[in-house]
Amino acid sequence: MKLLSLNVGRPRAVDIPEESKKATGIDKRPVDGPLRVFAPGPKGVGASGVTGDAVCNTKDHGGDDQAVYAFAREDLDGWEHELGRTLPSGSFGENLTTEGLDVSGALIGERWRIGSEAVLEITSGRVPCLNFQRHLGERGWLKRFTRQGAPGAYLRVIRPGEIRAGDPIEIVHRPDHDITVALAFRAMMTEKELLPRLLDAGDALHSEVAQWARQYVAERS
Repeated sequence: MKLLSLNVGRPRAVDIPEESKKATGIDKRPVDGPLRVFAPGPKGVGASGVTGDAVCNTKDHGGDDQAVYAFAREDLDGWEHELGRTLPSGSFGENLTTEGLDVSGALIGERWRIGSEAVLEITSGRVPCLNFQRHLGERGWLKRFTRQGAPGAYLRVIRPGEIRAGDPIEIVHRPDHDITVALAFRAMMTEKELLPRLLDAGDALHSEVAQWARQYVAERS
């Protein structure tokens, strides 16, 4: 298991006339590193947890609970086959392109050590947005991505440190529950009745997702 590619994005203008003043950092490109990963601060204040990586919309992206985004190279390869196009590492806006890890099958609260220093903890799956669809340029992309059910994972930084492409990834903690990234994604996107189960993940769960789950339970009690 290793970090195949470390990817960062620079601010680029959104290619839509009515949103010409907006920028996005979704276009991630591989870099050699090393780069430092760190806890950037609360959402709305903090941005990316990877040095040099742009998060332009801090209302919806960035912050401690989604400081870093990881996606499996194996899943990118599957999309290459389905879409009939090349998808370089970073194509889905991921900071970490992994090899040898079932990212969407990982548990909420699972911790990875990358290299010798950094420790990251999985918090949730990625929620696809219109900017993602525009970036990929695929018709009906949001529905296709959601149907696939392998969203990749957001992670918080437990221990900051430097990482670089080629670093080994070691799973140093697996929590005692069965709430995977894929299950959390289904609960958030298509099967709301699963939301109460997500609370079994405890404090490791992304704070906003935990709030949705608690609200769902309260409305039905």
